[in-house]
Amino acid sequence: MNTTIKKIALVTIVAIGIYSCSKVPISGRRQINMLPESQMMSMSLTQYQSFLSENPPMADNMEQTKMVKRIGNRIAHAVEKYMKDNNMSKRIKGYKWEFNLVDENTVNAWCMPGGKVVVYSGILPITKTEEGLAVVMGHEIAHAIARHGNERMSQGMLAQGVTGTLGALAQNQPEVAQGLFLGAIGAGAQMGMLAFGRNQESEADKMGLVFMAMAGYQPSEAIPFWERMKAVGGGGGTPEFMRTHPSEDIRIDRIKEYLPVAESYYTKVQ
Repeated sequence: MNTTIKKIALVTIVAIGIYSCSKVPISGRRQINMLPESQMMSMSLTQYQSFLSENPPMADNMEQTKMVKRIGNRIAHAVEKYMKDNNMSKRIKGYKWEFNLVDENTVNAWCMPGGKVVVYSGILPITKTEEGLAVVMGHEIAHAIARHGNERMSQGMLAQGVTGTLGALAQNQPEVAQGLFLGAIGAGAQMGMLAFGRNQESEADKMGLVFMAMAGYQPSEAIPFWERMKAVGGGGGTPEFMRTHPSEDIRIDRIKEYLPVAESYYTKVQ
């Protein structure tokens, strides 16, 4: 057995052990998360600060910025409540939420592990309302809560036969570690969340609907939002937010099917 095969076998054995006890909230799907989430959050913080240094956030006193932060804080509170109510608070241990709006004409938004969220101003003409933006932010926050980035990075490490900790990899092979991390969360030149698979997208849709509903936003608003996204996609060129996602028709049908569940969590905020 050559060295590469041995490495892959070792990583696979470790992954199987972790897989047996790792489940995604709400969906209950089992997943492979080989990396301590604390390491993912540490790398996220570095990448997040680097991004903001090159893309300064819009001023806090702007109404659009206030809206982003208001929605983010309400959804973050809902996430924390859901985790507490379901004895899963450890899953978000160490989260330090941040919500920023950047002036970039790109139809996109993303959330890194640890609760670091960015919304691009280019998506606001499509979200239109606070509820529409809550659909987007709930969805992106759900990716982080589901640890989809960790899952994808674990899969990448398995594929490359990488062993050891993320910290050791970052120290000894920083370019490899950064490449795996950015690929795992779908961060390219513009840090857009493009890499998640379709199953993960559907999972984030459902989780996001629950979180926005608990935050006091009507989950049925997801339907007109995705209809607007469909119209944008039909106009030529696929927005970053939609790449690798399920087709809008399929997505809307799945949302309609799940709405009764999501609406059972809806709490009107006075």
